[in-house]
Amino acid sequence: MIRFALFGAGFIGKVHGVNIATHPRTKLQYVYDINTAAATELANRFGAKVASSAEEIWAANDVDAVLIASSTNTHADLLSGAIKARKPTYCEKPIDMDMNRVKAVVQEAHNNPVPIMMGFSRRFDPNHRALRKAVQNGEVGVVEMITMCCRSSAPPPISYIKVSGGQFRDQTIHMFDLLCWIANDAPAEVYATGSSMMDPAIAEAGDVDTSMLILKFADGKLCYIDNSRHTGYGYDERIEVFGSQGLVESRRKPVREVSLYKGAKQIDEGLHPGWFERMEPTFMLALDAFVTALEGGEADYATLMDGLRAQTIAEAATESLHKNAPVKIEYWQPA
Repeated sequence: MIRFALFGAGFIGKVHGVNIATHPRTKLQYVYDINTAAATELANRFGAKVASSAEEIWAANDVDAVLIASSTNTHADLLSGAIKARKPTYCEKPIDMDMNRVKAVVQEAHNNPVPIMMGFSRRFDPNHRALRKAVQNGEVGVVEMITMCCRSSAPPPISYIKVSGGQFRDQTIHMFDLLCWIANDAPAEVYATGSSMMDPAIAEAGDVDTSMLILKFADGKLCYIDNSRHTGYGYDERIEVFGSQGLVESRRKPVREVSLYKGAKQIDEGLHPGWFERMEPTFMLALDAFVTALEGGEADYATLMDGLRAQTIAEAATESLHKNAPVKIEYWQPA
C-alpha cells in the first residue's frame, strides 16, 4: 500500500484525492491546502490527516509519495521540497510559469534523482494510446503529417485566463506533450497565429481564444494544431497521423457509441459537455501507471523532462504568436 500526501483540495485536487482513496493499492494519508476548510473536508471524507504545513509532510515517515495538485505558483517549491525529502511525486502541469525556475527544478532533480511524473493524463486515453501504438509499430509507414484538434466547450473564467500564461501554456501544452510522445521526436520550429473571436475580455487579458499552429520537425514532418476556447457542440479533441503507407485517427468521442436510425434520419449521441467529462477516466489510469512504476513494474508516463519539453514548445509558440513569425525551438538540458 503506497501512502500519499496530497497538496491541493480544489477541483482537481479532489479528483486526485478520490482516486488515491479508492485505488486498491494506495492510501490517502495527508491533505494539505492553504484553505484549511477544504483540506479538512476532503481528509475527513476518506479518513486522512490534515497537514499543517508542507514541512510536516516532508518529515513524515508515513508518506511514501506525494501528489501536487495545488495552484501553479506552488509547484516548483513543492517539487523542490519533494526532491530534498526523497518523496516520489506526481505533479500537475505546469512546473512553473518562470522558465528559469523550471530549469532550476529540473537541474535539482537531475542532481538528486527521484521518480517524478507530470500530469499529462491524456497519454492514458485508450484511443490516443491505440493511435500511438499503431504509429510506433509502423502501421502508417514513415510519418509525414500529424493533425491535432483541441476545442474546449467553454472558456475558463477570465480570472483564470489572466494567470494561466495564455492558451498555449494552458490548453495547447497537452497537445505538445502528446505530439512528442506520439512522434517519439520533438519539433524544431513553430509558427503560431491566433485571434480573440468570442470575448473581448480575453484579448484585454493578453490572450487568444482561437489559434492555429504549424510545427516542423528536423526530418521534415509537419504538425498542424487548431485550438478553440469554445464550441457549440461539446468538447472536441482529435488526432490524425498520416504516413507513407496509411493513416490512423483518434476520433471525436461521443458520450455513448449509440446511433438511432429512424425513417430517413440517423441520430447519433453528442460529445461530452466538457474536457473533464471526456478525460476523467485518464486520471485514475495515470495514477495507476505511477503506482505500478513505484512498485517496480513497467509503466510509461510523462517525466519531468517531458514537462520541460512541452513547456519549451509552449514558450516558443507564445513568442511566435507575439512576433507573428516562425520561431526556432531551443531545448535546454541539465548539466
